[in-house]
Amino acid sequence: MAYPPAAQSSPPRQPSVKVILAAADVSRVVDRIAHQILEKTQGAADTVLLGIPTRGVPLARRLAARISTFEDVAVPVGVLDITLYRDDLRRHATRAVGPTELPPGGIDGKRVILVDDVLFSGRTVRAALDALSDVGRPASVQLAVLVDRGHRELPIRADYVGKNIPTALAESVKVTLGETDGADEVKLYGGNPA
Repeated sequence: MAYPPAAQSSPPRQPSVKVILAAADVSRVVDRIAHQILEKTQGAADTVLLGIPTRGVPLARRLAARISTFEDVAVPVGVLDITLYRDDLRRHATRAVGPTELPPGGIDGKRVILVDDVLFSGRTVRAALDALSDVGRPASVQLAVLVDRGHRELPIRADYVGKNIPTALAESVKVTLGETDGADEVKLYGGNPA
């Protein structure tokens, strides 16, 4: 008995990858955020930048360096580890707990600007606010992010946004930086293949 030829199956479609920001774009965006911080804080006096690991830390250091270049102001930089304050610890494996490193002058009475790479649901920022309340009492807290991709689950917004990237929930945004990944880039993964 002869069987009909098997139907040709097409290869699985690969998810699309789109470069949203190249290295030069990331540099320009960081410059713009630094200028916005200087403008909004009227010179960045009594301001502390706290980076949220992982990529928020080098971003905070870059912002401080740019602010120093633009206005000759030394803005203290620290690291705020939020690992134990996350509300998804039981559902997802997470990275190892890291150190929280505050600048020598601390954060009491200062304007703290939290710095992160991507703002998504807002749960990371909520965790950062909880962590912050355990290490001091800032006069105010602001948020700076390289990318805001939307889909907030909490009433949180950034004061400084490098780039708004409207996304679908199925898509993901990946930020790479020279300090952590060897190169600066922002890519959008998923969505409809091109």
